[in-house]
Amino acid sequence: MNNSVDVVVIGAGQAGLSAAYHLRRAGYEPGTGFVVLDHAPAPGGAWQFRWPSLTYGKVHGMYDLPGMRLTTDEADAERPSSEVIPAYFTRYERAFDLRVVRPVHVTAVRDGDDGRLLVETSAGTWSARALINATGTWDRPFWPRYPGQETFRGRQLHTAQYPGPEAFAGRRVIVVGGGASGVQHLLEIAEVAAETTWVTRRPPVFREGPFGEVQGREAVAMVEQRVRQGLPPRSVVSVTGLPLTEAMLRAREQGILDRLPMFERITPDGVVWADGRHVEADTILWATGFRAAIDHLAPLRLREQGGGIAVEGTGAVRDPRVHLVGYGPSASTVGANRAGRTAVRDIKALLTAAPASPLAPAYSS
Repeated sequence: MNNSVDVVVIGAGQAGLSAAYHLRRAGYEPGTGFVVLDHAPAPGGAWQFRWPSLTYGKVHGMYDLPGMRLTTDEADAERPSSEVIPAYFTRYERAFDLRVVRPVHVTAVRDGDDGRLLVETSAGTWSARALINATGTWDRPFWPRYPGQETFRGRQLHTAQYPGPEAFAGRRVIVVGGGASGVQHLLEIAEVAAETTWVTRRPPVFREGPFGEVQGREAVAMVEQRVRQGLPPRSVVSVTGLPLTEAMLRAREQGILDRLPMFERITPDGVVWADGRHVEADTILWATGFRAAIDHLAPLRLREQGGGIAVEGTGAVRDPRVHLVGYGPSASTVGANRAGRTAVRDIKALLTAAPASPLAPAYSS
């Protein structure tokens, strides 16, 4: 295997595959011009790990990858999204001969010789002139910490481990989190649980009426402003609000969406608020979101004082060789598509302006 390439793409979700497609169109060949490294065992990005009850019909907007449509036969609304999208990605990788290398775990990216980057992985080290990071967030579930958490005798799990509602039948469940996943979990679990309690840090904002192109651009602009300032990206729901569906309206009428503020501490048998209120529980489900999986970029010192990586377009402000796609304003499926195209355009301009130095020797572990 040739471990010296022009571009390394880390991640083969929507953003990574979009970038790989545009790299091919720009004249880079897989294996020599670029390589896609993916730590998942199979095609499908994070979608392959989604819970069975998240059917394709419940997915909030899935845009086609560039150059190939998701067929109506594949996009069965009743079929689990963990089957629909991996099958589509598999077909896509084969159709465009993207030759994704997996499973490969990237441990660090650091400076090498002659202005190149060294991408250290479980399968050896790649040398590259530029990097497209498309690692998403699924690998970094965020677990808040509260006093007494370790004393809870019941079960605690995160959205990343959510098995579907059947596992909560007859249980007293506290769902923590005001995002789309938290609400989906809550509505499903309420149908089978003995009791549910919904807890969020901030009052949830429900969005009624259409959410069109203008509102979408405004939401993206707000996220983009934070990323440009070097602040960590915020969740999509914090910007767009929760779309109020018929199922949510019914749940609100039934009291399922009666939200409580965050509790003060966790006890062996439940949670307690500052005013002394106590709710007993068998299970706490933390639907508290994810953080960008970018720790492997730490050796490049790209973070700003605000804690995030400042990005202009898709390029890291501190290092024009590094592009982040599916990060911040490009964290939606349509945004990931556009970011892949933008990253490749800018990288090609960069590499064309700076002639390649003699290729570094192939590195291996």
